[in-house]
Amino acid sequence: MKISVVCVGKIKEKFYRDALEEYSKRLSRYCKFEILEVADEKTPEGAGVMEEDGIKRREGERILARLKEDAYVITLEILGERLDSPAFAGLLEQIALRGKSHIQFVIGGSLGLHESVSARADKKLSFSDMTFPHQLMRVILSEQIYRGYRIINGEPYHK
Repeated sequence: MKISVVCVGKIKEKFYRDALEEYSKRLSRYCKFEILEVADEKTPEGAGVMEEDGIKRREGERILARLKEDAYVITLEILGERLDSPAFAGLLEQIALRGKSHIQFVIGGSLGLHESVSARADKKLSFSDMTFPHQLMRVILSEQIYRGYRIINGEPYHK
């Protein structure tokens, strides 16, 4: 299985990069894992709804350009479905059983995802009603993918 995380912007903080490197290393025994970054747009102070939509649209075009036609696409959205860790592991397993060999997770920028990206999703997930920095969401998602594979393989994980 190949798993890609398509996300907006670069990670500047070393502690996030270190955490992602650690989870990438751990995941290497279960899947081919990669993070694909697309450029973010600067949001000016006091940007209006139209300007924010334009920013999301431009970021969305970059995201859509990275999505593969044959991949199963899962967007992270506040209004997406919520799963606990065993159900998330079950989702990963079901996708593989359906013959999909590539899952692409999508994390939007600070303004969220453009509707065109959301429309491309095969599944929409929410991790919480809370807002997290999109850089931290990469770490949280990577940890959950790792946890999912541990569950699938009947290996111990922290509850």
